[in-house]
Amino acid sequence: MLDADALNILSEIEAWATHLPAERFVLTPHPGEMKRLLGTGHLEPDVVEVATDAAVRWKQVVVLKGATTVVAAPDGRSVVHAGGNPSLATAGTGDVLAGAIAGLLAQGLSLFDAAVLGVFLHAAAGAMVRDELGEAGTLASDVLARLPRAIKNLREGDK
Repeated sequence: MLDADALNILSEIEAWATHLPAERFVLTPHPGEMKRLLGTGHLEPDVVEVATDAAVRWKQVVVLKGATTVVAAPDGRSVVHAGGNPSLATAGTGDVLAGAIAGLLAQGLSLFDAAVLGVFLHAAAGAMVRDELGEAGTLASDVLARLPRAIKNLREGDK
């Protein structure tokens, strides 16, 4: 897992992607971090293309976070999740997502599958927060506290 400051540090290293073993990491940049990693001042509007091209070029799984989050694999596969909401747009929720993905990796899921499931569960927990507490004033800990329920609901087939 590479998130937040790890991504910012990487972006300062010339040809950083060549220093990472292929298909060993999940990178979880938000658009600002993605711009730094790509060495550009702007992102193309097609976030699926941006994430997929980066994953293929860097040979890593990329989770480009946003209202629409894209999970892209080095083999060109991608999954788009449009389940974002304002309760997820607060400091620390990216850390919750990174932790969820890391936990799924520790349980033996592949990089891509852990990233896709982590994004889904994170968004489900975020939706619970929005529904229970509203869209404003929520904290990352509110999302974290609802992850177990999101997992339980998925296992039981609830939405």
